[in-house]
Amino acid sequence: MPATPGRPPDPTLSRFDAILAAPFGRLGVRAGSGGIEEIHFLPADTPLRDNPLPLIAALAARLQAYYADPDASLDIPLAMRGSGFQQRVWQAIRAVPAGRTATYGELAAQAGGTARAVGQACGANPFPLVVPCHRIVGAKGLGGFAHHGEDGFHLEVKRWLLRHERVMLL
Repeated sequence: MPATPGRPPDPTLSRFDAILAAPFGRLGVRAGSGGIEEIHFLPADTPLRDNPLPLIAALAARLQAYYADPDASLDIPLAMRGSGFQQRVWQAIRAVPAGRTATYGELAAQAGGTARAVGQACGANPFPLVVPCHRIVGAKGLGGFAHHGEDGFHLEVKRWLLRHERVMLL
């Protein structure tokens, strides 16, 4: 978060190579030689930060295309990390097309494990939007988002993304 009067800037923002504008706030982005390493949702008052790295420019262009058209591809190289289970869940998430949702239980049936374990893998997803965990919902409702429960900024981002993709909210 940005500094408030009398407080120093948030040192955790320095880990991002760029901070990009988004219709719902900001995105902190970290890139490495193997691809995008992290995308993180940030509040709208977070200061923007440009970066001329070609990979970040490519991600920014794809994101702008997605904001204009939810069917636009967000295919970009990712520096995958995580357990084998997490990577299976993230692969299954990437197969859910824009405008559709799947439940944690449905993904558990595909990737193995339980709905709770799928929820944990969704929350650990370092590549939101590119691995569209916002499309994964609970059997009886919207579910949480990014390990932030069922209210607040992150859930508002999930709602925005689903509305943008023309999903009828639960």
